[in-house]
Amino acid sequence: MAAFARNFLSLLFVALDIVLLGRVLVSWLDPTYRGTLARFLFETTEPFLRPIRSVLPRTGALDLAPLVAFVALGLIAGLLGVR
Repeated sequence: MAAFARNFLSLLFVALDIVLLGRVLVSWLDPTYRGTLARFLFETTEPFLRPIRSVLPRTGALDLAPLVAFVALGLIAGLLGVR
């Protein structure tokens, strides 16, 4: 893999990790996502989390979709050799 592609994918995976982590942290402070940053994080991550959430069993108030997304991103990055 070319150095540019490897660096780009590495930065992309880091950015996705940061946005997912931001969503998790903001969901504790603003669970309705009314703030500007909260809304941005929700709209950015929901397309990734919605399909994961649809196949996970219901766990009440605990949303495991971000955890699954972190693990999946780590596995994909590892398989691509960008981490």
